[in-house]
Amino acid sequence: MAINVNTVYTTVLSILNKEQRGYLTPYEFNQLATQVQLEIFEKFFEDYNQYIRMPKTDVEFASRVDHIRNEFQVFQESGNASSHSANTYTQPVNLHRFGSVNYNKGFNSPEIEIVSARDYTEQILSPLTTPTLNFPIAKYKQDKVTVFPTVTSTYTNNDVTFNYIRKPNDVVWGYGVDPTLGNYVWDGTPGFSLSPVIPSTGSVNFEISSSQQTEVILSILKYTGVVIRDPQIIQAASQELASNEANTKR
Repeated sequence: MAINVNTVYTTVLSILNKEQRGYLTPYEFNQLATQVQLEIFEKFFEDYNQYIRMPKTDVEFASRVDHIRNEFQVFQESGNASSHSANTYTQPVNLHRFGSVNYNKGFNSPEIEIVSARDYTEQILSPLTTPTLNFPIAKYKQDKVTVFPTVTSTYTNNDVTFNYIRKPNDVVWGYGVDPTLGNYVWDGTPGFSLSPVIPSTGSVNFEISSSQQTEVILSILKYTGVVIRDPQIIQAASQELASNEANTKR
């Protein structure tokens, strides 16, 4: 289950108000929340690389590798090239981490082997390794793949299918302004009828799972300490995050 943006924002405000530490505006919160989600998202990859080298457990619900895989599932996508120029295809615009690519001009959409320019030169010299529609290869540079063998038929964007991981969407706490009291009102409040909603996109929840909620709140508090220039908040939140991290890696 994803993390509710209003739960996080109200929790952060409650902690700040209880300690009389200041206030975090919706705009500031949205910026910090988006940054924190992205940092936790990127850490998934580091944790995954670490966990796959650890001894595995057969205990149900205790596998850290399975947990990280579940976190990734939300962000896994498949899509056609966004554009093409002959046999060179541009990856989807929201691709963040490249996974694999399949060639739809072959039989059964074979997976394309990505090779370096040097390996490509070596492979095309031998009849045994030269690319075919059943065993295509490609050179990947920046955001484009150039697929071999070239074919004489018409090229289209859906010649190749990219399998990849996208970035999380920006977090948004959307609101309207009460004309009587002048306070911010969350656009998810039951019976909400204020307009316009700011930002115009409306609220967008965190996409990472609720198991990350504590880390999200602590990380936002840490950054809030920077915004309101309160070193005590920074220190307290940083210590708690370090403690949680140590417990997780045990």
